[in-house]
Amino acid sequence: QVQLVESGGGLVEPGGSLRLSCAASGNIFRINDMGWYRQVPGKERELVARIQSFGYTNYAESVRGRFTISRDYAKNTFYLQMNSLKPEDTAVYYCNADIIGPTYNMMNYWGNGTLVTVSS
Repeated sequence: QVQLVESGGGLVEPGGSLRLSCAASGNIFRINDMGWYRQVPGKERELVARIQSFGYTNYAESVRGRFTISRDYAKNTFYLQMNSLKPEDTAVYYCNADIIGPTYNMMNYWGNGTLVTVSS
């Protein structure tokens, strides 16, 4: 069984920074793509940033230049550094990963989400 656990959310003032972490644990052979998504009430979940297994990254236009996704292969953990935060970044942030198990089957997993609130 695989789990993704996010941490690092909270309340921050506009212009501030936060770093989200997502730790994967369980029966993991390898992690392929990893990503961060966010959702606000009444709206669909949207892609924030994604990093592929060989390091290629892509970002939503609204966060490009302010957010940075990275990963620590040894720790099965990935991060989202969020700078210059704006009130419109307020959302529940979810991590997502394509994980290959010990039988070489790949499945997609979601974390439970962490709330980020940007407000003065």
